[in-house]
Amino acid sequence: MNNLEQYDEIFMETFGVEKSALNESFINENVDAWDSIGHMNLLAELEEAFDITLDDDDLMNFESYEGGKDILKKYGVNFD
Repeated sequence: MNNLEQYDEIFMETFGVEKSALNESFINENVDAWDSIGHMNLLAELEEAFDITLDDDDLMNFESYEGGKDILKKYGVNFD
């Protein structure tokens, strides 16, 4: 499984959505399950899967599917 597939799988499992839902409009304000608990579950799964530790600013600014990829790229996670 490549990084993008793993990233998508974490989003699908955390929020109970299909892959087709994962796009630029998938942001925390539009997803009922993306509450504080969903947010922490998502971040914990991503940190474990990619063996990274997000800093506090990135934890707070992780607000969308697309934006999350940009944040993870800062930690050496490539999606190409």
